[in-house]
Amino acid sequence: MKKRLPPLNWLRSFEAAARHLNFTQAAAELHMTQAAISQQIKGLETTLGCALFIRLPRGLELTDAGRAYIPGVRESIEKLALVTDEVFGKERSYTLTVRVNLVFFNTWLAPRLANFRAQYPDIDLRFTSNIWVAGQDKEADVEIRYGKGFWSGFTSNRLTWDDLIPVCSPELLNGQVPPASPEDLDNYSLLHVIGYEEGWGYWLNQLGYHSIDASQGIHFDSLMTAMEMAAQGHGLALSRTSLIGPMLDNGRLIAPFSQTTGTSESFFLATPSNKPVRPHVEQFRQWLINQAEVAG
Repeated sequence: MKKRLPPLNWLRSFEAAARHLNFTQAAAELHMTQAAISQQIKGLETTLGCALFIRLPRGLELTDAGRAYIPGVRESIEKLALVTDEVFGKERSYTLTVRVNLVFFNTWLAPRLANFRAQYPDIDLRFTSNIWVAGQDKEADVEIRYGKGFWSGFTSNRLTWDDLIPVCSPELLNGQVPPASPEDLDNYSLLHVIGYEEGWGYWLNQLGYHSIDASQGIHFDSLMTAMEMAAQGHGLALSRTSLIGPMLDNGRLIAPFSQTTGTSESFFLATPSNKPVRPHVEQFRQWLINQAEVAG
């Protein structure tokens, strides 16, 4: 039968006593009395069923069991201290939690974050993804969502003004060349993004290509995945002009058609309206809105 894990404070006392080989010095480090340290060590030894120290007239000596036990105890305490500092080490009032659409983060926000961090070095950033918008994330200070900007419990600021633009790899799989015209799309796989109202069917109908089967192809739960599959030659994805620039610039994707159409859906900064906006959150909001205005 497995032994029950000893209390953490007993293990901390054991680690300090093993390091100093002295109960009095360990007690001073942990702001405890020597009697309390001695009592915790006795409790630990009783729980484990063996002695950890040999008590000498002028100090302590680890037993064989104590020497074998101390490396694992020390490593565990150090790891726990490290993860505690990473998660809770800074004042929470200076930590900004942003729940963000993944493709927007990778292609639009991430390249601009060096600017924010240079302006506001005291603000720690924490990002989580929101592939699907399913209510409010109670831990997020702000969210970046895709849609039409109307969500209960939020005030919204529009960040992008997009056209829908078909993209594909310069060389598709099996030696297939990019289509010369939208009329050829029946011969290519269309890469769809679940949850976007204005997808391939919308684009084709807006431009008058009603005979093309808009339902065929592969469906994904994020535009980031669809764009990556397009870059690997699996078909054509319908991207947004605010996001596609870097992949067009580096040649991984091309826009085979000149035809585009506007979209009423967009990326928005969504701020919860049911809690006060703290100063560092407002700094991020204003920075992000300014960045969007510069990007146009």
